[in-house]
Amino acid sequence: MNMELRFSSRLPVLAERLWSDITHMDAINAEMWPWLSMGAPDGVRSLEDRAWQPGKPLFGSSLKAFCCIPVGVSMLTLERLMTGKGFVEASPMTGMVLWRHERWLERDQQGCVVHDQLTFTPRWCPRLSRVMVQLFFRHRHRRLRRRYRQC
Repeated sequence: MNMELRFSSRLPVLAERLWSDITHMDAINAEMWPWLSMGAPDGVRSLEDRAWQPGKPLFGSSLKAFCCIPVGVSMLTLERLMTGKGFVEASPMTGMVLWRHERWLERDQQGCVVHDQLTFTPRWCPRLSRVMVQLFFRHRHRRLRRRYRQC
């Protein structure tokens, strides 16, 4: 059974700067810290560093809890990448039958709003998985709001 979650945060930052950050591996990991980290091959600093084809994996990414405990692998796969606007990631990963993460930016007068929509099907423990994904993305949005509060 597919599960869906949505999150949005208004941020006082220009969409261009936010886009640069949300596609950069260091900023992605800062957003997830300390709960999870994503690895990337040497030389890959941004999702836009590699040529990509819709539905084809960009690279395999090791997933680590607390930045040191291996918990799985994600074959980072983009379906769409609209520079400056958003992306749709549909990555095969450990623990999920289906993982689809849509993130898009909406400009407004105070900066922009970042939206995340998740559609996923856990391999096991669906209720627990839903709670964990929900807590994790709430954490990510809290980290984003804290980071840009000072802009």
